[in-house]
Amino acid sequence: MTAAFTRRSLLKALAATSLGLPASGQARARLQHNPFQLGVASGSPKSDSVVLWTRLFSTEFESDASLASIDFPVRWEIALDATFSEVIDQGVAVASPSLGHSVHVEPVGLPAGQWFYYRFRIDHHVSRTGRTRTLPAPSATPDLLRVAYCSCQNYEHGYFSAYQQMLRDSPDLVLFLGDYIYEYEGGRTKHPVRRIAQGWVTTLEDYRKRYAIYRQDPDLQAMHAACPWVVTWDDHEVQNDYAGTQAGSQGPELPDFAARRAAAYQAYYEFMPIRRSVLTRGIDGLLQGAELRLYQRLDFGRLASLTILDSRQYRSPQACTPKARTGAAWIDGASCTALDEPERTLLGKTQQDWLTDQLASGQETQWNIIGQQTVFSPWLTPQKGRLLKRNDGWDGYPIDRQRILKAIQKRAVPNLVILGGDIHEHWIGQIKADFHHPESTALGVEFCGTSIASRTSGEASLPARLAANPHFSFANARYRGYGLAEFTPEQMTVRLQAVRDPSQQDSDSFVLAAFRVASGSPTIERQDR
Repeated sequence: MTAAFTRRSLLKALAATSLGLPASGQARARLQHNPFQLGVASGSPKSDSVVLWTRLFSTEFESDASLASIDFPVRWEIALDATFSEVIDQGVAVASPSLGHSVHVEPVGLPAGQWFYYRFRIDHHVSRTGRTRTLPAPSATPDLLRVAYCSCQNYEHGYFSAYQQMLRDSPDLVLFLGDYIYEYEGGRTKHPVRRIAQGWVTTLEDYRKRYAIYRQDPDLQAMHAACPWVVTWDDHEVQNDYAGTQAGSQGPELPDFAARRAAAYQAYYEFMPIRRSVLTRGIDGLLQGAELRLYQRLDFGRLASLTILDSRQYRSPQACTPKARTGAAWIDGASCTALDEPERTLLGKTQQDWLTDQLASGQETQWNIIGQQTVFSPWLTPQKGRLLKRNDGWDGYPIDRQRILKAIQKRAVPNLVILGGDIHEHWIGQIKADFHHPESTALGVEFCGTSIASRTSGEASLPARLAANPHFSFANARYRGYGLAEFTPEQMTVRLQAVRDPSQQDSDSFVLAAFRVASGSPTIERQDR
C-alpha cells in the first residue's frame, strides 16, 4: 500500500459517494472503451436498502497511467423495470483511485421485499443491467426463501460453470462462504484447466489484479448480476491457513504480514458488494490491525434469520501444528492439550458474545440459519488406528464450539441450520448436543457444501471417514457444485447441484442428492431415492 491510500482520501471518496456528488478533480477526459468490464453486483440487503457495486476496469487503464489518479463520476440508476421506465432512485457516485475505482452505492428508502433493476453510466458507456432485491419487512411472513450457498472457486482448477445452473435456479440471494480467490502463484496447479500468468499475491496491486481475473469470468459475472450476494471470507482471500494476525503456511515469507493482510482486506472491500460500515477504522486502521467487520445478521421477515460469521479474522493460531510448519495440520487430538485452553478462540470474544445474543432472539423467526466457513461438527479422519483432527477448523477450537452448543440448548433455538464450505466436499448430518454420544439430542442440521471449482483428494477415503463420524448421514467428495436451500413455514429442502465436468466451460449439471427437513424436527430425509 502506498501513502496515497490514507484515511483522509478514503473518507473523501466515501463522503462524496454518500452525497451523490463528484469528488474534486473529477475526470474531464472521455473514456474510449467501456470501463464496466468487471460487471455489476449487489449485496448486503436490508428491508429498505441494498449495496450496488461496480468497478472501472479496461485495457485503457493499463495503457494510460494518468487515469490511475483520476476521480471518475459514475451515474447510477435503480428502477422497478428492466427498461428503466420507472426509475425510483438515481445519483452520481465517485470511482476514486483510493478505492481502486470501485463504486459502492447504498440507496435507502427502497420498498421492502421487492425486486429492482440497476445500472451504471459514464458518458456514453452503460454497464450491464443487474437485478437485486430488498429483504421483506421485519413483520412480514414470506412463503419462501431460496438461498444458493457455495464456496471455493480456484480459477486454475476449473471453470465456474456451476453458476450457469444456479442462474436458472433464480435464488433470492447467494451466500458465498469463503475462498472467493486463491492467492497462489500461477502455474502452481498440476494439469490446470486455465492458467493465471501472475506470481504470488502479496500486495494491494497483486490482489486487485487477481480479483480482476476472477471477475472477468462470464458465469461469475452473470450470477453477480442476477441477485444480491451475502459474503464472508476464509483464508485464501489473504493467505492459506492464516490465523488472525499470524501468517499462513504457503508462499513467500514476508517481513510485514500486517501490511499484506491490510492490502488483502482493502482489495476485498473494493471488489465485494458490502457496506462501507465494515471499514470500522478506515484504511489506516487496517494497517494497524483493525477489523473489517463481516459478521452480521439478516432477517427475511419472520420466515428466517441468516447469521453470517467470520471464523478467520479473530482466531487464535492453530494448535499443535508441527514446528517445521505453520497453519493447518492433521493432529492427534488426544495428545494436544492446547485444544482445551479456554482462551483459545475461533470467533474472538466480541463476535462470540454477539452470536450468543443473536441465538437468544432465535424464537422470533421460523428458521435460524448460520452461514460460516467450514464444517461445524466433528470431522475426524482415521489413520493408522488413530482419529486425527484438522486443527484449522472447529475441531481445532472445541471450546468455542461447545460455547455455541450450550447457547443453542439454553435458548432452545428452533429449526437451526448451519451452512458451511471450505472442505471441497458435501457433508450432511445432525448437530448433536454431545458429539461423543451419537444418541444425544439433535439440536439442528448441518449442510456443508462442496466447491465451485476447487479440487479434493478425499474420494478414496470417504467411506472410512463417514463411518468415523456417525453424526453425518451423507458425504460426497467427487463432484463440484453448490447447494440450493429452500425454506417455507413447513419445511426446508436442499438440492445438491453437481457439475459433471468442471474442466468443460459448458458442462451440464445434475442433481446429486436432495433432502427434506420438516419444521420442528431436526431429521434429514433423503428425497431423491
